[in-house]
Amino acid sequence: MLELPEVLARTAELRKNLVGKTVDKVLPPSKAHKFCWYNGEPESYHAVLTGKKVTGAEGFGIFAELLFGEAETGENAGPNRLCINDGVNMRLVSVEKAPKNYQLVITFTDGTALVFTVAMYGGIYLHDGTYDNEYYEKSRQAVSPFAPEFEEFFYRRKKEESGRLSAKAFLATKQRFPGIGNGVLQDILFEARIHPKRKVETLKEEEWNGLYQAVISVLREMTEQGGRDTEKDLFGNPGRYVTKMSKNACAAGCPVCGGAVTKEAYLGGSVYYCSTCQV
Repeated sequence: MLELPEVLARTAELRKNLVGKTVDKVLPPSKAHKFCWYNGEPESYHAVLTGKKVTGAEGFGIFAELLFGEAETGENAGPNRLCINDGVNMRLVSVEKAPKNYQLVITFTDGTALVFTVAMYGGIYLHDGTYDNEYYEKSRQAVSPFAPEFEEFFYRRKKEESGRLSAKAFLATKQRFPGIGNGVLQDILFEARIHPKRKVETLKEEEWNGLYQAVISVLREMTEQGGRDTEKDLFGNPGRYVTKMSKNACAAGCPVCGGAVTKEAYLGGSVYYCSTCQV
């Protein structure tokens, strides 16, 4: 699933590999997926994007977005944006190697294709810059953990939202911190030595400070390493960040104490933690 490190890493890859390419065709879904959503009908995307060049890419929260410039001719000559959210996978391949099943494909005049697939759920939204969606707006307006103003934003959230929330709920629910989801929070909480079920009202000031520092340091390392090893890049390669608390690392045990890593269902997803190191 795309979370902030993968969003930023995939955005950098899109800029490096797609900017300057011209759209040849846009192919609608070859296989219906009831949990893949579009802005309008995907069959209309071809007429809007054909002939346009990729001019950039942006990443924010749980969204990665491709920017397309104006077409030289045609009724839809204005610029457009195509954004995807956390459940969409992208692969850049040659047209000949495009899979048979997909939720959207953009082919380019150089013979390459950007393939979009969805496993569980996700959205592929074409718009002109006026996309009206709550999650999109929250991600757009989110304060980046790498911005100077994030410290004030984090501690304001602490005052506004803490209550009897668990550590997982505080970080990863209600889009308090867009881009921090059930995936990245595992290593954040491990770095901070905080149990995912711990009520944040019990955290001492030094633990809050440790959590704040862990958010920044873990997300930065994940981003710099091209994302987590549980996710794949545009070319199908896993991220270089080796997760400490995930399905990939569960069997290896805790990297600090060597004890068992516990996997448990909690708040709509699995949590991984060391019961010795995380309290």
